[in-house]
Amino acid sequence: MGSRQYATFEVEDQLFGVPVAIVQEVLSFNEYTPVPLAPQAVGGLFNLRGQVIAAVDLRVQLGLPPRAIDGPAMNVIVRQEDESVSLLVDRIGEVVRLDDEAFEPPPDTLHGPTRELINGAFKLDGRLMLALDTARATDTGSGAELSELHSA
Repeated sequence: MGSRQYATFEVEDQLFGVPVAIVQEVLSFNEYTPVPLAPQAVGGLFNLRGQVIAAVDLRVQLGLPPRAIDGPAMNVIVRQEDESVSLLVDRIGEVVRLDDEAFEPPPDTLHGPTRELINGAFKLDGRLMLALDTARATDTGSGAELSELHSA
Protein backbone atom coordinates (compact mmCIF):
# COMPACT_ATOMS: atom_id res chain seq x y z
CA MET A 1 0.00 0.00 0.00
CA GLY A 2 1.54 3.28 -1.11
CA SER A 3 1.15 6.67 0.46
CA ARG A 4 1.92 10.22 -0.53
CA GLN A 5 2.52 13.48 1.31
CA TYR A 6 0.35 16.49 0.51
CA ALA A 7 0.87 20.14 1.43
CA THR A 8 -2.53 21.48 2.42
CA PHE A 9 -4.05 24.95 2.24
CA GLU A 10 -7.46 26.59 2.36
CA VAL A 11 -9.38 28.80 -0.02
CA GLU A 12 -12.77 30.03 1.22
CA ASP A 13 -12.79 27.38 4.00
CA GLN A 14 -12.32 24.53 1.50
CA LEU A 15 -9.28 22.33 2.11
CA PHE A 16 -7.02 21.60 -0.86
CA GLY A 17 -3.79 19.68 -1.18
CA VAL A 18 -0.95 19.29 -3.66
CA PRO A 19 1.80 16.65 -3.61
CA VAL A 20 4.74 17.83 -1.51
CA ALA A 21 7.06 16.66 -4.31
CA ILE A 22 6.00 19.59 -6.53
CA VAL A 23 6.06 22.28 -3.82
CA GLN A 24 9.11 24.53 -4.11
CA GLU A 25 8.25 26.52 -1.02
CA VAL A 26 5.50 28.21 0.97
CA LEU A 27 5.82 31.84 1.95
CA SER A 28 4.06 35.09 2.69
CA PHE A 29 4.82 37.87 0.23
CA ASN A 30 3.48 41.40 -0.23
CA GLU A 31 5.23 43.14 -3.14
CA TYR A 32 3.53 42.10 -6.37
CA THR A 33 3.99 43.84 -9.70
CA PRO A 34 0.69 44.16 -11.56
CA VAL A 35 0.54 42.74 -15.08
CA PRO A 36 -1.44 45.07 -17.37
CA LEU A 37 -3.98 43.31 -19.61
CA ALA A 38 -3.40 39.97 -17.87
CA PRO A 39 -6.36 37.76 -17.00
CA GLN A 40 -7.98 38.55 -13.65
CA ALA A 41 -6.56 35.33 -12.18
CA VAL A 42 -3.00 36.68 -12.51
CA GLY A 43 -2.49 38.42 -9.19
CA GLY A 44 0.88 39.81 -10.26
CA LEU A 45 4.54 38.94 -10.54
CA PHE A 46 7.20 38.92 -7.86
CA ASN A 47 10.91 38.37 -7.66
CA LEU A 48 11.99 35.44 -5.52
CA ARG A 49 15.78 35.43 -5.22
CA GLY A 50 16.20 36.42 -8.88
CA GLN A 51 13.42 34.19 -10.22
CA VAL A 52 10.29 35.92 -11.60
CA ILE A 53 7.21 34.13 -10.28
CA ALA A 54 3.66 34.60 -11.57
CA ALA A 55 1.09 34.58 -8.76
CA VAL A 56 -2.22 32.95 -9.72
CA ASP A 57 -5.18 33.91 -7.54
CA LEU A 58 -6.76 30.56 -6.77
CA ARG A 59 -9.94 32.34 -5.63
CA VAL A 60 -10.53 33.60 -9.18
CA GLN A 61 -9.76 30.19 -10.67
CA LEU A 62 -12.42 28.72 -8.34
CA GLY A 63 -15.03 31.27 -9.46
CA LEU A 64 -14.79 33.41 -6.30
CA PRO A 65 -14.18 37.16 -6.04
CA PRO A 66 -10.47 38.06 -6.40
CA ARG A 67 -8.42 38.81 -3.33
CA ALA A 68 -7.28 42.34 -2.64
CA ILE A 69 -3.49 42.18 -2.72
CA ASP A 70 -2.86 45.11 -0.42
CA GLY A 71 -0.68 43.32 2.10
CA PRO A 72 1.02 40.00 2.70
CA ALA A 73 -0.55 37.08 0.85
CA MET A 74 0.09 33.39 1.33
CA ASN A 75 1.82 31.68 -1.59
CA VAL A 76 2.25 28.00 -2.36
CA ILE A 77 4.95 27.93 -5.02
CA VAL A 78 4.73 24.84 -7.21
CA ARG A 79 7.05 23.61 -9.95
CA GLN A 80 5.37 23.15 -13.32
CA GLU A 81 7.58 21.57 -15.98
CA ASP A 82 10.55 23.97 -16.07
CA GLU A 83 9.04 26.97 -14.27
CA SER A 84 7.60 27.86 -10.89
CA VAL A 85 4.17 29.38 -10.33
CA SER A 86 2.65 30.68 -7.12
CA LEU A 87 -0.86 29.81 -5.98
CA LEU A 88 -2.32 32.62 -3.87
CA VAL A 89 -4.30 30.95 -1.08
CA ASP A 90 -6.19 32.10 2.03
CA ARG A 91 -4.45 29.97 4.65
CA ILE A 92 -1.59 27.48 4.78
CA GLY A 93 -2.32 24.11 6.35
CA GLU A 94 0.00 21.28 7.22
CA VAL A 95 1.71 18.39 5.48
CA VAL A 96 -0.31 15.18 5.66
CA ARG A 97 0.55 11.63 4.61
CA LEU A 98 -2.35 9.91 2.86
CA ASP A 99 -2.75 6.35 1.62
CA ASP A 100 -3.19 6.03 -2.14
CA GLU A 101 -6.10 3.65 -1.46
CA ALA A 102 -8.04 6.47 0.26
CA PHE A 103 -8.07 8.54 -2.96
CA GLU A 104 -11.58 8.92 -4.41
CA PRO A 105 -12.90 10.51 -7.61
CA PRO A 106 -14.35 14.03 -7.32
CA PRO A 107 -17.61 13.95 -5.35
CA ASP A 108 -20.82 14.11 -7.43
CA THR A 109 -21.98 17.00 -5.25
CA LEU A 110 -19.09 19.17 -6.40
CA HIS A 111 -19.88 21.35 -9.42
CA GLY A 112 -18.44 24.26 -11.40
CA PRO A 113 -14.85 25.45 -11.49
CA THR A 114 -13.85 23.59 -8.34
CA ARG A 115 -14.73 20.22 -9.89
CA GLU A 116 -12.72 21.12 -13.01
CA LEU A 117 -9.62 21.94 -10.98
CA ILE A 118 -9.32 18.79 -8.88
CA ASN A 119 -8.16 15.24 -9.53
CA GLY A 120 -10.08 13.71 -6.65
CA ALA A 121 -10.53 13.81 -2.89
CA PHE A 122 -9.44 12.28 0.40
CA LYS A 123 -11.67 11.97 3.45
CA LEU A 124 -9.83 13.27 6.49
CA ASP A 125 -11.09 13.49 10.07
CA GLY A 126 -14.46 15.15 9.49
CA ARG A 127 -13.22 17.03 6.46
CA LEU A 128 -12.70 16.53 2.75
CA MET A 129 -9.34 17.41 1.17
CA LEU A 130 -9.54 18.10 -2.55
CA ALA A 131 -6.45 17.09 -4.53
CA LEU A 132 -5.73 20.09 -6.76
CA ASP A 133 -4.67 19.61 -10.37
CA THR A 134 -1.95 22.27 -10.43
CA ALA A 135 -1.66 22.29 -14.23
CA ARG A 136 -5.32 23.25 -14.57
CA ALA A 137 -5.27 25.55 -11.54
CA THR A 138 -2.38 27.60 -12.93
CA ASP A 139 -3.77 27.76 -16.48
CA THR A 140 -5.06 31.30 -16.77
CA GLY A 141 -5.70 30.99 -20.49
CA SER A 142 -2.66 33.12 -21.20
CA GLY A 143 0.21 30.65 -21.06
CA ALA A 144 2.03 32.26 -23.99
CA GLU A 145 1.86 35.71 -22.42
CA LEU A 146 3.13 34.44 -19.06
CA SER A 147 5.97 32.56 -20.75
CA GLU A 148 6.96 35.78 -22.51
CA LEU A 149 6.92 37.62 -19.17
CA HIS A 150 9.14 34.98 -17.57
CA SER A 151 11.71 35.23 -20.35
CA ALA A 152 11.70 39.04 -20.41
